This record gives sequence, C-alpha cells and structure tokens, in this order.
Amino acid sequence: MRELLRKHLRFFLFATLAGAALRLLFIFRFPGVTSDSFVYGDIAKNWLQHGIYGLSGINDISPTYIRLPGYPAFLAAIFAIFGMEHYRAVLVVQMFVDIATCFLIADLARRLISPRAARVAFLLAALCPFLANYAANALTETLEVFFTVLALDLAIAGLDPLGDLQMKPWVGCGLAIGAAILLRPDGGLLLVALEAYLAVLSVRSWTHKTRTEVSAPHVRPGLILAVVALATLVPWTIRNLRVFHEFQSLAPRYANEENSFLPLGFNRWVRTWIVDYASVEEIYWAVPGNKVDAEKLPSRAFDSPEQREQTLQLVDDYNDTLHVTPDLDARFAALATDRVHHSRLRYYMELPLLRIADMWLRPRTETLPSDTRWWEFDDDPEWLALAIGLGIVNLLYVGAAFARLMRRQFAPHLGLLLAFVILRSAFLGTLENPEPRYTLECYPVIIILAAALFQREKQPADI
Repeated sequence: MRELLRKHLRFFLFATLAGAALRLLFIFRFPGVTSDSFVYGDIAKNWLQHGIYGLSGINDISPTYIRLPGYPAFLAAIFAIFGMEHYRAVLVVQMFVDIATCFLIADLARRLISPRAARVAFLLAALCPFLANYAANALTETLEVFFTVLALDLAIAGLDPLGDLQMKPWVGCGLAIGAAILLRPDGGLLLVALEAYLAVLSVRSWTHKTRTEVSAPHVRPGLILAVVALATLVPWTIRNLRVFHEFQSLAPRYANEENSFLPLGFNRWVRTWIVDYASVEEIYWAVPGNKVDAEKLPSRAFDSPEQREQTLQLVDDYNDTLHVTPDLDARFAALATDRVHHSRLRYYMELPLLRIADMWLRPRTETLPSDTRWWEFDDDPEWLALAIGLGIVNLLYVGAAFARLMRRQFAPHLGLLLAFVILRSAFLGTLENPEPRYTLECYPVIIILAAALFQREKQPADI
C-alpha cells in the first residue's frame, strides 16, 4: 500500500481532502447527537469521574451492562482530552477514523483485485455519503465499520499464499474482531463468517489430500482467531459476574436492565408485519411512552376484518396507559401466534426478505431532516430532493456491486466478504427494527465490488 501511495500521491491527497470536506459538511451541517449518544456519554462520564460504569439516577449512579464498553471507552478518552461531553470533538475524531477506513478499504481492494481497483475503491469510499454521514453521528457505526474492515484486511493478508499463513495477521484480526464485538454484540457475526470460511477451506484441503498429508493449514488460524477475539470479552464478563452475579459476556438483546420486564409478545407481534423503517419510527420506537397512531399500521398487519378490530382494540388499550403491561403483552403474543399460524411462510421467509431489501435499498436519510415517508412526496422540496438523491446514490453503489457479481469472475477469497454480507443480512432480517444503518458494516464490500466493475484485467474465477 505504501508503494501505491507513493506512486499516486497526488490522487490520494486530493481524494482525502475531498473526503474530509464531505465529512466536515455533515459534521457542521447535520451533527447527530441522539438519545443513544447521551446514554453512551453518561456511562463514559460516570466512568471517568466516579470510576463507575453506570447510568446517572436521581440520587446515585447505577452500574449497568446495557451497553458494551467499547464506545463508552472511546468517548471517555475524547472527554478526558478535549473536555467533558465535547461531542463535536468526538465527531471530528470519527472523521479521521473514517478516512482511515477508506485507506483500509483501498488496501483490501488492492489485495483482492489490483492497484487500479484500490484507487477506485478509495475514491468511492472517500465520497460515500453514507459513511460520511455516520462519521457525523455520535454512534458506534464509524468505529464498527473501521474494525470490520481492519479484520477483513488482516484476514485476507493472513490467507495470502505468499505469506504462508503467517500467524501475526490472525492475531491482529482477532483483536480487531474483539474490538468490533466490544462496540456492538453483532460484531460477533464477523467471527462466525471467518470461522465458517476457514472451515470450508480446511474441508477443501482435506478432500484434495490424503489424511497423512493434511497439515490442517487453516485450523491454526481459526483457533488463534477464536481465542484472541473471545479473550477480549473476558474482563467484561468477569466484571458482570462480580457486579451483577450474572454471566453476561455481551449485552442484552433489547438493552434492558437487570430483571426489567420485556414486552416480548409485543415485539413478536411487530415482527409479523413490519417491513420498512418508517414503521420503526412510528410504531416500534413509540412504545412505551408515546401514543401509537393506528392509522400508520399497514394493511399487512391484519389478516381479516375481525383481526383488524382486535388489533385496533389492543392499540387503544396501550394508548390509554402508554405502557405495555404483562396482561397486554400476553394479548399481543396471542395475536402474534395467530398470525404466525395463519402464514408461517410469510413470517419466516417473506417478511425477513422484505426487511432485508428495505435496509439495503431505501434512501439512507434516517439521521437527516428528510421525511421518513419520502415516497409520499409531501416533504419540503430540499429534503425531498436530498432523500431522492441519496436513494439514487445508494442504488448506484449497490447496483454496481451487483453488476460486478453477475460477471461471475471473482478474486481469490472474495467469498469471505460475500459470506459476511450474506450472514449479516440474514441475521438482520430476523430483527423487528429494520434500520438501514445496520447494513453499513457491509458497505465496504459493496464499494470493493463496485470498484472491481472498473477492473480491466481478468481475475481468477475462484472464491
């Protein structure tokens, strides 16, 4: 990569400046400090000032495990240097992290495809509005994408036949995956994808050699990867055992406090009809605490007029208290069971596929002023134009990647990246909150495939 930078210094310099300018535009025009940001920030502040990893209460600080320690640690470091709750400094630092991600994407494209593809990938990453947008949000996405790409880059380096499966890249890869997991629990999907890919390579090696000839070259990297990545969770797990007397190596799926009531019946009912992000904002996030507008429920939320009346009654009962009681949750659960029984194919196949499609294809404006229901065309002209424009840009990126896949000529080990995208997308389809940001970790793969579309040389058809 250093040789590539030396030969094309002017290109990388101007592309970097353009990428930094785009990110600064988002930072100063659309800075994103959300309620989640303040949760992370509160934990970081209490950790710094009181030595307690917890949330502020009315009279004291309560230890918590609803968030993994990766992002609070990052915020604590920024607060210690630039001042408490200095979120603008957080966003500027994230800008530099995101620029570093662009260089990692270029290096990954260089290893997989060619130096030419590396330059194209760098330009596409630097000018990608979706990566730039989240650099301007005090959330985990920017760091999560960075460590995901770092792990993939080190994995491809470790699989380089000229490197003879050296172990140093795998140690670094394990640490990068560990960092990704400490930011968000779903970072563990990267470990699963890598281990599965190494297992496939081991099986291939086994079938092409006799038992005595096989040295299991991919077994050692797999073991190192698992041990190093999971070892990063040990301090967090021990802390939770000591503080809560509970084995919790990650964080609760619903970010709930210990022994708090979870409306699992309501969540399952949501999964029987939700498809688009608009419903996440209007229905799912409204509960509890805000009224639900039943008119916002799509027609697919009802299987019959009788079920529609039953559903509207449940919504009315919730709106009376703005709280899901255990009894109300049981009624939502019964309704969900009826709907699943009515069409298992819809629940287990159709709706997850539609949620995946929505996360990949909708305009990524969830942190911007554009109306979530952009397709109704009743937003202010400038924000409607922004939504449509970003939607087109997203389709161009995804479409270019898909077009490259249709050529059916792949670089060695590109299958690893595709396995990660497929596994993560399948997992996201099971969630009741289809948020486009959850696919952002896969976007570097989209960028690399799109860059490969401009590749002239033929590549080996081996993934």
